[in-house]
Amino acid sequence: MGLTSVLTSGEIGLRLLAAALCGALLGLDREMRGKAAGLRTHTLISISCALTTLVALELYAGLQATGDERPSDPVRVIQGVAQAVGFISAGVMFRSGDTVRGATTAAVIWVAGALGIACGAGYYMLAGMTLGLCLIVTILFTFLLDRFPQLGKEDGDDAGKPRKRRGTSRHSSRHASQQGGIRRIARSSPRE
Repeated sequence: MGLTSVLTSGEIGLRLLAAALCGALLGLDREMRGKAAGLRTHTLISISCALTTLVALELYAGLQATGDERPSDPVRVIQGVAQAVGFISAGVMFRSGDTVRGATTAAVIWVAGALGIACGAGYYMLAGMTLGLCLIVTILFTFLLDRFPQLGKEDGDDAGKPRKRRGTSRHSSRHASQQGGIRRIARSSPRE
């Protein structure tokens, strides 16, 4: 089978560029927060997912055009890409004692992959709406949790990282305070 393209080179470039932009915007947030998987990682994951999706669609269209009766399904390629992105996401998560770190970054990597798939398939509106929602979650929600720490529970990336709270320390298992001349030891409850 010869290599033929169903899409124009301009459309292919647009899809790859859209995927790169989506991944870069998500990765920029992670980069600014000093996370291990940042701008380059998210951008490359999104581009690679778009490329894989484009190749799957092109191969499928090429087989259909030649009348080849072999079973082919681009959805199976997307399933494989999703599994690979899941593997990469798991690599940024780690457990230390009672805390799990990297869960938010892992989720953002997963979204970057899905955005790459959507852009590779040409679903720009879907990718744009999803990107907007994800930026709201990663930027606005983080801003709100920093301003109102009582709202925040450990969400993964910030687990174990103290938030600015008045009069409390998240890390200390014991702290002493003087009240009326009696020394009292306060213990924090174990986390579930």
